[in-house]
Amino acid sequence: MLAQEVIRAKRDGHALDAAQIDSFVRGLVDGSWSEGQIAALAMAVFLRGMGRDEAVALTRAMMHSGRVLAWPDMPGPVLDKHSSGGVGDKISLMLAPLVAACGGYVPMIAGRGLGHTGGTVDKLEAIPGYRTMPAAQEFDRIVRTLGCAIIGQTPDLAPADKRLYAIRDVTATVESVPLITASILSKKLASGLQGLAMDIKCGNGAFADTPEMARQLAESIVAVAAGAGLKTRALVTDMNQVLGHEVGNSLELLGAIDYLRGDAREARTHELTLALGAQMLIIGGLAADEVQARAKLQVALDSGAAAERFAQMVVALGGPSDLMERPAAYLAAAPVVLPVPALRAGRLAAMKTRDVGLIIVELGGGRRQPGDAIDHRVGFSAMRQLGDVLAAGEPLAMVHAADAAAAERAVAALQAACEIGDASGAWTAPALLQATVG
Repeated sequence: MLAQEVIRAKRDGHALDAAQIDSFVRGLVDGSWSEGQIAALAMAVFLRGMGRDEAVALTRAMMHSGRVLAWPDMPGPVLDKHSSGGVGDKISLMLAPLVAACGGYVPMIAGRGLGHTGGTVDKLEAIPGYRTMPAAQEFDRIVRTLGCAIIGQTPDLAPADKRLYAIRDVTATVESVPLITASILSKKLASGLQGLAMDIKCGNGAFADTPEMARQLAESIVAVAAGAGLKTRALVTDMNQVLGHEVGNSLELLGAIDYLRGDAREARTHELTLALGAQMLIIGGLAADEVQARAKLQVALDSGAAAERFAQMVVALGGPSDLMERPAAYLAAAPVVLPVPALRAGRLAAMKTRDVGLIIVELGGGRRQPGDAIDHRVGFSAMRQLGDVLAAGEPLAMVHAADAAAAERAVAALQAACEIGDASGAWTAPALLQATVG
């Protein structure tokens, strides 16, 4: 089947049949479709969309493009969480060991940064020695013995998605509901899950920048997952500001370590961690309701059990044994750190969150092209939250950069991305949890 004819059909608004979709997915894997042809079909799907049957067919074809995992004789439920992508979102780093400490088994196949959003694998690769692509038998053993392992997408797991994912990242075709659905679920279904909690980001820092698109994506993922026999519940959550106080790979990892150790638990980050963790425990039958689930999660945090699981996972995957005790000894620091002064006094009223993510890319913390090296050191720390009142010159954040020129550019860019308004009058924080689907 000619690639150009499949592209033409979708370009002209026709629904693709199973044979056409299978041809495309085979081409992704065996190289018979060029990067240009893949990009062209991705753009056609972006512009023309896909029906539910097409999305199911694409998801299934991508799922079966490689190895499909199975977890026989597992003593507890096999669960996972996935985010549609945000800025400062490090929740996976805390949630996998937290759910494992509550009796779940979390074989988390995580992604790299996509567009303006960060990736969990990029964050973990800031840890010296951490192997994000262990052998299949080792991954199986770690999940069974520790309850969790966070790794990258292996070449034999949904390989069609890996190639398409990289091309979407650099061709402005990320924000497509059917392509996002197929990308997420092909990997999750291939991971052999029994339950999935989805975090659908909504706002100016998300791919779903409107409540309507977020709801559409949540319903698409829940419906396609249900059709494949995977219990899924989706939370639509706010992404009109950076999540937490850190943005950037090493900095977010430091934030996750602080969270697990109990040194700092920023309120929105903590609420989202508990909300998603509760859904995982309920889906997996580990808690009867949200109240019981949240109590169980809090105990695992406060007892240190979740932090211990994270530490054990790091060691099992090749990282240092004392990372939790001495993270600064292992996570490289940027040579230039500068404050980002507020240009006027007032309340931080709005944030162009997508722009903040793009500043990280400009600093070297994200990719312009597939295969670009990541500078794990760069980013922002001590980010102020919406509603905070600042004096003129008080830092909006601290920028971490490779050189002074890059730092100065980032200072100006973050100042432009933050709107400071009048501090008088009442302030109501935007709701973090906006909707539940499933």
